[in-house]
Amino acid sequence: MRIQHYFLLACLLLLAACSRNTGGQDLADVNVDLMINPDPPAMGVSVVTIILEDLSNVPIEGATVELEGNMNHAGMAPVFSEASETAPGRYEADLDFTMGGDWFMIVRAQLSDGRTLERQIDIGSVRSS
Repeated sequence: MRIQHYFLLACLLLLAACSRNTGGQDLADVNVDLMINPDPPAMGVSVVTIILEDLSNVPIEGATVELEGNMNHAGMAPVFSEASETAPGRYEADLDFTMGGDWFMIVRAQLSDGRTLERQIDIGSVRSS
């Protein structure tokens, strides 16, 4: 019976790993613009601004926005930050670029209408000094 317990545990762990999808999608009717200060970005804390607009350039207000910064190569831990709305459709967060090199950002947003957005944006090279 012990082997059955280990098998069941392995199946549960596999199921949990496969269900990590956040459910976000790349919504075609939402424009996502990303700016980083300083530009070009450098190692250390930068201010990341996300602008969410509909296709008519009307700001999308009241969203919950999270950022995940990743290096393009494997082995580095991602960095996370929650953004605050500073103006209609404008969200800002501090993000700590922990190393120089090529990065990409994943923007995750829960819109006020309940839809979720997930968009990947290439950052390019972060200066190491």
